[in-house]
Amino acid sequence: MKTRKQEIIHKAASLFKEKGYSAVSMRDIAQEMDMKAASLYNHISGKQEILSTLILEVAEKFTTEMNLITSEMVPPLQKIEKVIEIHIDITVNYSENIASLNNDWMHLEGDELKRVVKMREDYEENFRSIIKAGIKERTIKPQHPEVILFSILSTLRTLYLWNEKRGKMDVNILKKDMVAVLIKGIV
Repeated sequence: MKTRKQEIIHKAASLFKEKGYSAVSMRDIAQEMDMKAASLYNHISGKQEILSTLILEVAEKFTTEMNLITSEMVPPLQKIEKVIEIHIDITVNYSENIASLNNDWMHLEGDELKRVVKMREDYEENFRSIIKAGIKERTIKPQHPEVILFSILSTLRTLYLWNEKRGKMDVNILKKDMVAVLIKGIV
């Protein structure tokens, strides 16, 4: 059972996804919750706390999963497959958070913004290192690692939009087919 704070965050996440963070006011969130705007502040400090909660939840999941993947003693290609699968899982289960992460991260402030930017940079660097290791061992074509990284991440970062428009495909089909298609281009 969700707490009132979790309900507020969930409703706000839907509004952020639909309208964008900047276009949503606390009054909009209160109206969606069928309560007065002043009452929201009994549960939440403001939009910034909501945005931070949404973004950090998935950024930390990505970071944790990437750290697990990079520490495994498996070939780079297998690590890339796992990264793709993790992206799919997180996207399917947290599509509203992903929308905020992709579209509204720049509205974070102070230490939270620095933290998210650092997690993103570290994540991309870990992914880049996996790609380079695959190129070095010749299991990945000798293409520019940045092009491979961009191609895979761009696809995965927009998955939440595409999947919603298509009627939310089964996660197992997404994993099997997306891994096959994305890997085929680099081996």
